[in-house]
Amino acid sequence: MTGREFLCRQCPRGDRAGPRVLICDLAWGRTMDSLTIAFIAFACVFGGALVGMSLHSRLPDHHLAGGSSDAVKLVMGLVGTLSALVLGLLVATAKNGYDAQRSNVAQIAAGVVELDRILANYGPDTKDVREALRQAVIDSMVRIWQSEGTADETSRLGLNKAKAESVILEIEGLTPQNDRQRISKAQAVQMTLNLYHTRLLMFSEQAQQKGASLTGPFLIVIVSWLTLLFAGIGLLTRLNGTVVTVLLIGAASVAGAIYLVLELDHPYEGFLRISSAPLQAALVQLNQ
Repeated sequence: MTGREFLCRQCPRGDRAGPRVLICDLAWGRTMDSLTIAFIAFACVFGGALVGMSLHSRLPDHHLAGGSSDAVKLVMGLVGTLSALVLGLLVATAKNGYDAQRSNVAQIAAGVVELDRILANYGPDTKDVREALRQAVIDSMVRIWQSEGTADETSRLGLNKAKAESVILEIEGLTPQNDRQRISKAQAVQMTLNLYHTRLLMFSEQAQQKGASLTGPFLIVIVSWLTLLFAGIGLLTRLNGTVVTVLLIGAASVAGAIYLVLELDHPYEGFLRISSAPLQAALVQLNQ
């Protein structure tokens, strides 16, 4: 089976999808979870603003004048600063983890192509090894990008030990006949170990990163801060179309930031999932 046949078989639109639509990327389960949480955060924050504006018309004037107003503004400034710092750090942390995983995918793709070239330079004796390598790449693509919903994201990043060990054992079983082949075998063994290390690094980094940026209690605290902040803003303003529109945009913005953190925390799921294009390109190279 060629690389193109494999890629088209993975897409329900088949060969009609074209060469650029290589693997179907929609991941509604993970995405809807993130959207639901973001929508709840939006509802809480914007609801706080509406409650604040409702209280504005009910409280006596002296509660909103002079020192009372200044005290509310000071507390709002404190909560706003804390919220901005925490949200910024959360986005930065999640983005760093996402970028690390994307870099690992690119390194593996480049390493696979390099290993295949080394084996090709060794000679025709490596035909079976190269086929085993190609099958290992296909297996990894299916496990990581096509098994969503059937297994945990972190467990999908785990190695298929049987296929990985098969490639290693076949390379170690090569019998060099000259210095060139001995050098190629040594390079192939080292490259295989490097790929093995990178794959384990992907697994360990994702196991550590997954859900670490925005845990349940952390999310509740952040949404509570933002709700109080918007309630304070509403408390100091009169209800009108302009204010409601601005607060609506602000609530949507912070909900979008929360959604972004949740999606980046799961780099192999959802709308922001890492592309399999580097491995797809590597697979095409292995077929040449």
